[in-house]
Amino acid sequence: MAKIERFEDLVAWQKGRILIRDIYAVSARQPFSRDFAMCDQIRRAALSITSNIAEGFERAVHGDFQRFLVYAKASCAEVRSQLYSALDVGHLDQPTFDKLMTNAQEVGRIIGGLRSSIERRRTAQHSALSTQHS
Repeated sequence: MAKIERFEDLVAWQKGRILIRDIYAVSARQPFSRDFAMCDQIRRAALSITSNIAEGFERAVHGDFQRFLVYAKASCAEVRSQLYSALDVGHLDQPTFDKLMTNAQEVGRIIGGLRSSIERRRTAQHSALSTQHS
């Protein structure tokens, strides 16, 4: 497995970017575009996913990165909640909702997996350090 050197190399960030593009596309259509509050909220939540991944990665500390992944995953949940609201008020049809929801769920799973991987790595490093000092 190649070493990840930039946040742009992370699949979670790449998939989040696609989700942003799709959210912007559907929220630019009427009647969604006229619901300024919902349009702004779902866009901000989608943008927050990739922003938190990037910010956490650039801090170069596993604990910080893990915390920012928690924020990114929470923003992903917010997008999913907003998608339900958009469907319920008629801004999205069912096929569009299904596609976006599937994408948002995938991004959330990838972020969760990345977070777990970092936790395992932190635990292994901590165990190795404890063994060295014994």
